[in-house]
Amino acid sequence: MTGFYTLFHKEWLRFWKVKVQTVLAPVATALLFLLVFGHTLRNTLEPYPGIAYTAFLVPGLAMMSVLQNAFANSSSSLMQSKMTGNIVFVLLPPLSHREFFFAYLLAAVARGLVCGAGVLLSTMWFVELRCEHPLWVLAFALLGSGIMGVLGIIAGMQSEKIDELAAFQNFIILPLTFLSGVFYSIHSLPPLARVLTHLNPFFYMIDGFRYGFFGVGDVSPWLSATIVAACLLALSLLTLRLIKTGYKLRY
Repeated sequence: MTGFYTLFHKEWLRFWKVKVQTVLAPVATALLFLLVFGHTLRNTLEPYPGIAYTAFLVPGLAMMSVLQNAFANSSSSLMQSKMTGNIVFVLLPPLSHREFFFAYLLAAVARGLVCGAGVLLSTMWFVELRCEHPLWVLAFALLGSGIMGVLGIIAGMQSEKIDELAAFQNFIILPLTFLSGVFYSIHSLPPLARVLTHLNPFFYMIDGFRYGFFGVGDVSPWLSATIVAACLLALSLLTLRLIKTGYKLRY
């Protein structure tokens, strides 16, 4: 476990030493979203009966921060290591592909959870938020950040230039996140858009996470957890295989 812990510790320090950029900046962005959307729409929308729009918005913003930062941590770390050439110092030690995978994955999960907790703590002064099922909140935060951490590893391995990684994030991750129900309930959508939203796995992460706070969601939390867990398992097995073969890591 020494190799795993050392790599995990290195990845933790990598984002924590620049926490103003990696933690405080996402929290500030979430507060800006809350200020703009909450102030504009709080008197016109009630997504669920008895739940104010600002309260509805906060879990979505927190989960969006979890997902985006978990992806950014693993993807940017691998991309920068490949560009600077110091990836060789990770590949040369006798680390197994499982140690490599779980160190990057857990570091990404850690950053995602820290950013999500920061959003919740910073918004609790402005919004009265209840938490009816804390275990569901924790479960979806872990599953969601896990999926995004794995996707970040895949993107970091696949990308050979910064613009390739940026394209992955801007044209895949960002649209799927924004169209997953962060800012709205899918019941407000037309039928076709509602069907398409159900094909978006990010929707189940957001909806399940929000269910943990309010005890109400657009779909069953068990269905959401099953879909998200299945995606995490499939992506993890694929990534472990890619790491074991040295896909775009060994030259």
